[in-house]
Amino acid sequence: MSQRDPIWITGIGALTPVGASFRETSEQFIAGRTGIRAVAGFDVAEHPCRVAGQVLDVPCPPDVSPQEFARCLPLEQCALWCCRQAFDDAGLWDQRHDLRVGVVLGLGAEWTLTWDHDVRRGGERIFHAEQESASIAAQLLDRFGLTGPRMTLAAACASANHALAHARDWLRLGIVDVCLAGGLEMGVTPYSLASFGNLRALSRRNDEPEKALRPFDRQRDGMVLGEGGAVFVLQRAADVRRRRANAYAEVAGFGATSDAHHMVIPSPEPAQGIAAMQQALDDAGSNPDDIDYINAHATGTPVGDVVETRILHGVMGERVRRVPVSSTKSMTGHMLSAAAAVEALACVTAIHYGVIPPTVNLDEIDPQCDLCHVPNQAREQKVRAAISNSFGFGGNNTSLVLRAVA
Repeated sequence: MSQRDPIWITGIGALTPVGASFRETSEQFIAGRTGIRAVAGFDVAEHPCRVAGQVLDVPCPPDVSPQEFARCLPLEQCALWCCRQAFDDAGLWDQRHDLRVGVVLGLGAEWTLTWDHDVRRGGERIFHAEQESASIAAQLLDRFGLTGPRMTLAAACASANHALAHARDWLRLGIVDVCLAGGLEMGVTPYSLASFGNLRALSRRNDEPEKALRPFDRQRDGMVLGEGGAVFVLQRAADVRRRRANAYAEVAGFGATSDAHHMVIPSPEPAQGIAAMQQALDDAGSNPDDIDYINAHATGTPVGDVVETRILHGVMGERVRRVPVSSTKSMTGHMLSAAAAVEALACVTAIHYGVIPPTVNLDEIDPQCDLCHVPNQAREQKVRAAISNSFGFGGNNTSLVLRAVA
């Protein structure tokens, strides 16, 4: 098979602060509704940031005992829900034993999160690491009876873009017939809130939770944590046509670079971000004129949003003033390892529904962020191709091109 065989998304499972499915999340994105609220579930009185995009209840998948599901930790619940939902959406649940199904998940702090949640329940798993259960990916293969390869990877906020790229490669190389790929994060915990708070990376607009995260706005003062995940079913286009199934979009291009600058501070030089975007366009066989929407990484930090603006100007040239740009983090919070997956979902929303999600709370555009913004209200527009940028800690730059299925 050709290295250029199209790879299509045929199923989506999602759990976000604004919805528990692709459809629900898309509807809320289009409506411009935020899921950021005051933190619930633990005491935040001593934290500088006391708001987040939380998922407080995870639906129980079919065929799973509610009692057994309740014993699972939140990250395990999120994985089960998203993956089962993606299988069902693709119409492949009953065929899974006859296929080589791979799993590639972006999971940046799996064991840390597991232990954090367990300690809050009164458990002691952190003191008995040798007795720790299998990884999330291994649990999924066992529970679902899957026989393909599995991988988890950590590249900070860029993790899920890498996962989608690896899944595409596995399919093109013939290693798997179907691949589940995406990112998961249930990271609104005392530990993570304190860590990011001490970095002074988080917004302190605690009195107005829904207005706290303000990408590209002159009054932005930092990011807000979010949690949840999105998992996609990827298949070769020829296989999708053979079974006469529907497809949402093509995973058309991917690019990745590293800043080699600082562990947490974005490089002030846009060169490597530009290179990642250009690689993705080249990989997709596209150019700036083909792009109809950009989902920006834009986290609402004073430095990062300006740097990304320079990156977009460097890649898009004059077209940057005509291609709509938005940050759906303004509605979900920054979902860390799951961020790229949910923002790929936002691009699929734009392609599938012909509506571009807005950046909410964008009331006064920072002059240093001079882009074609979609402030506060969605914009109806046909989207043939979209770019999703994810620039993570450690200088992990990735860019993904998603394209309408021909």
